[in-house]
Amino acid sequence: MRAILSVYDKTGLPEFAGALHGAGFELVSTGGTASAIAEAGIPVRQVSQLTGFPEILDGRVKTLHPKLHAGILARRGLQSHEAQLAEHGVGPVDLVAVNLYPFVRTVLRPGSTLEDALENIDVGGPTLIRAAAKNFPSVVVAVDPADYGWLSERLANHDRVTPEERRRLAQKAFRHVALYDTAVSQYLREDDDLPDAFTIGFERTGNLRYGENPHQAGAVYSDPLSTGGIVRAELLSGPEISFNNMLDGEAAWRVVSDFPDPAAAVVKHNNPCGLAVDERQPAAYRRAYEGDPASAYGGVAAFNRTLTADTARAMRGVLYHVVIAPDFEPQALETLKKRRQARVLRVAPARGPAEGLDVRKVSGGALLQTLDDLPFDTAAWETKSRRPPTETELDDLAFAWRAAKHVKSNSIVLARDRAMIGMGAGQPNRAVSVHLALRTAAARARGAVLASDAFFPFADGLEMAAAGGVTAAASPGGSMRDGEVIAAADRLGLALVFTGARHFRH
Repeated sequence: MRAILSVYDKTGLPEFAGALHGAGFELVSTGGTASAIAEAGIPVRQVSQLTGFPEILDGRVKTLHPKLHAGILARRGLQSHEAQLAEHGVGPVDLVAVNLYPFVRTVLRPGSTLEDALENIDVGGPTLIRAAAKNFPSVVVAVDPADYGWLSERLANHDRVTPEERRRLAQKAFRHVALYDTAVSQYLREDDDLPDAFTIGFERTGNLRYGENPHQAGAVYSDPLSTGGIVRAELLSGPEISFNNMLDGEAAWRVVSDFPDPAAAVVKHNNPCGLAVDERQPAAYRRAYEGDPASAYGGVAAFNRTLTADTARAMRGVLYHVVIAPDFEPQALETLKKRRQARVLRVAPARGPAEGLDVRKVSGGALLQTLDDLPFDTAAWETKSRRPPTETELDDLAFAWRAAKHVKSNSIVLARDRAMIGMGAGQPNRAVSVHLALRTAAARARGAVLASDAFFPFADGLEMAAAGGVTAAASPGGSMRDGEVIAAADRLGLALVFTGARHFRH
């Protein structure tokens, strides 16, 4: 029996090689792997001794040889294949253990260059893995050191690796290579293209108790080429994070990350129910909470600056399942650790080649789009009403417009003094969203402004807002009835601006 071993990650290698040798395998290896095996006192042959061809091109070519691959790919029991092996003096290979150059680790290293990346694209390794996995009924393929233990026990007792186990190892091997190739493809992808074919590779980083509901399974996966983001958040305190915590945490982190000024948000069921901007973080939090205190209960609180001790104290008395910030003052963390039900997460901005794309799974495939990250420029807005917005109204409109893109469509946001005081989300009828926003804001709507993520199809939504006390509104415009909407604004004394851009969020 013969085994080919060529691994970058040498975890468990001496023990595995020893078990294979004890089970009667001839070990054949390359460079550093062969050295590690020999240093453990285990007999090993170099691949070049088997092929009769030296390693060349600085090691770029060492396992790409027919004497090696014929031994892996030959079908056992097929007379013509066995005859050809004998004719060319090729011995069959029964086990292949390979893992690959650290491409991902290399490209994530600060200062890494394209040359570094290219030198760490493994060619021989994936070829060996694919060949062995293709012929898994005859060849055992191992790409994960975690499998060495049970394989060693099985082989030491001369037990067969069952056809089902071989199949699972082959599937794992193809998945391993696919993830690797996807990382290379994503690294080389242009940031702004929607390619003809698109692959995504994720690695499971943890299990969840369940999905959105207890009868659904759930797990967390990360993009190997991305850094930061909610999936890599550091849990500083509190119970394990859940599927819904992740979804709401992502929504909250995206909201506050979109604001250049110090911001605080309270999110419930993927929608911000409270949001405020203030240089004084405790004030930003209090005003965000006051946007909808009833909905804040059991939600997510997020901040885009280091969470201070004063802010942590201001949060007392309100149940939050998740608290998110880029960092925490030591005293703030001590205060939050007393909240047994709160998951305290330190999150860094997500960066990576696929972070500029939004991928949605749909039946039979996926939808792919670039992110809704249109540059924010109020100078491009057009005043459509006779009365232009005041400076204060324009400032609040800018805040409300930025907030509206994070609320599920049809989205209506009411704001005052750069704080959300009411919102309507996810309604098929835009007028219903206006009604819901006004109901939450109540008397606070007097003197407030309104932002709508898409145009008003009729004047009724604007009329309802004016009746509730709203004095200015921003929408993209573009409706067949824009004239009626503008006329209603003038009749009601509202300032109306068209932003020229829509921000649907489904």
